[in-house]
Amino acid sequence: MSPTRSCGILLHPTSLPGRFGIGEMGPEAYHFLDFLAESKQRAWQVLPLGPTGYGDSPYQSFSAFAGNPLLISLERLVADGLLRPADVRETPSFPEHRVNYGSVIQFKTAMLTRSFERFRAGVRPHLQDDFDAFARDSSAWLEDFALFMALKEAHGGAVWNTWEPDIAGRQPQAVGRWQRDLSDSCYRHKYYQYLFSKQWSALKGAANERGINLIGDTPIFVAHDSSDVWAHPEFYHLSAQGEPTAVAGVPPDYYSDTGQLWGNPIYRWDVMKESGYGWWIDRVKATLAAVDIVRLDHFRGFEAYWEVPAGEKTAVRGRWVKGPGADLFHALRHGFSVHNLPLIAEDLGVITPEVTALRDQFELPGMKVLQFSFSGGVARMEPPYQYPRNCVVYTGTHDNDTAWGWFRYSASAEEREMALKYMGTDGREFNWDLIRLALSSVADVAVVPLQDVLGLDSESRMNYPGRATGNWTWRFLPGAITVEMKRRLADMAEVYGRCRGQEVGSGR
Repeated sequence: MSPTRSCGILLHPTSLPGRFGIGEMGPEAYHFLDFLAESKQRAWQVLPLGPTGYGDSPYQSFSAFAGNPLLISLERLVADGLLRPADVRETPSFPEHRVNYGSVIQFKTAMLTRSFERFRAGVRPHLQDDFDAFARDSSAWLEDFALFMALKEAHGGAVWNTWEPDIAGRQPQAVGRWQRDLSDSCYRHKYYQYLFSKQWSALKGAANERGINLIGDTPIFVAHDSSDVWAHPEFYHLSAQGEPTAVAGVPPDYYSDTGQLWGNPIYRWDVMKESGYGWWIDRVKATLAAVDIVRLDHFRGFEAYWEVPAGEKTAVRGRWVKGPGADLFHALRHGFSVHNLPLIAEDLGVITPEVTALRDQFELPGMKVLQFSFSGGVARMEPPYQYPRNCVVYTGTHDNDTAWGWFRYSASAEEREMALKYMGTDGREFNWDLIRLALSSVADVAVVPLQDVLGLDSESRMNYPGRATGNWTWRFLPGAITVEMKRRLADMAEVYGRCRGQEVGSGR
């Protein structure tokens, strides 16, 4: 992490405004970078960037390495000559404030396919060498991913372990036959990944030029229906039929009385250790090629994870099982040849002394959530005056209610009273009170969801943990960010020593 105090905004790119039904890596993304720079913010935090499947969750991706084609900017494809202006002149009437994934997927798939046909026809021949270099450099994961996605299309979207046994089990003859039969589809999916990489690299470069770091997100577990599990079943606890024999989740907690049953397969950490944790090193390297800092989701699972027998309907009946612990992080240090890894430990939930010791052994900043500082029960955190410097403080995360939603609907009367007393406020601008508390804290980094800057309530919440559908759809409206909001954020960043070049402890 940076040795200087800083602050930033949490916003997933899907939440950006725009006329194509979902946020993209186009003009609105660059406008957002301008907003961050003008507000003296030094970080943009996003959620996982992988291609999403059922439920549209970025935490259940078809690949731990690939990017989400839905984020590809159609306007940039027009600028590159890979689409005609007429192709995007008339578009469906998408809602502005929500992502309708069904209609967006249908529309954007058609546009991306049209772009691919132009590319394959040689409309922009100078891009072919660039594509070939990308495909060659990414072949370690791209070949498997492209074939996996082509196979899913050929099988009507069915889960990989329901395909014909020979290709589900990756028999070499079957792999070769399907690669030949689906060569066009494989080529198309490689092209989508090339476009994503090209556009995201440009966006990251623009962010870094403005002095803004990108904070990414790596889920600890991968989806069962993913190229990762299909390509490397030896790394997971699976039955002979390819079904998980145990799945991941968390026990009953703040978010759910029955826990959260994620359904991800459990790693065979012993097998990963035998290979020197090479898959994990490659995964983190790939993520750090796209972002500057990585938030490790569910960090406590590296010390011990909640394992639930396959077939359970809730996460109540599970057990804690030891994870790889320090072995994995020593391997990451060795793989990167660095002492201080650019990681954030998402250490929320049931945290034991062993989890804290693992985090501190590798000098990783943990997370603090201000809402939890005023909450009761298992979610309760220490008050902000007890925070260590080496942490990242949030008003809330993508899993929390918004600041106004929490204050108006989620918090008890006692919690509201405690928050108001602590901040010495009447609550008329509760979102800004909470933002000020985050930025004025001793925490090295302060991150605020954009919903809290905009002063939105529970209708703008990004995710309800434990709810299978209806999440991940929120978008902010064009013009929602005002000059006054920029001024207030910039003033706080300056007053609380979080502007560029202000060293920790230097004040203004």
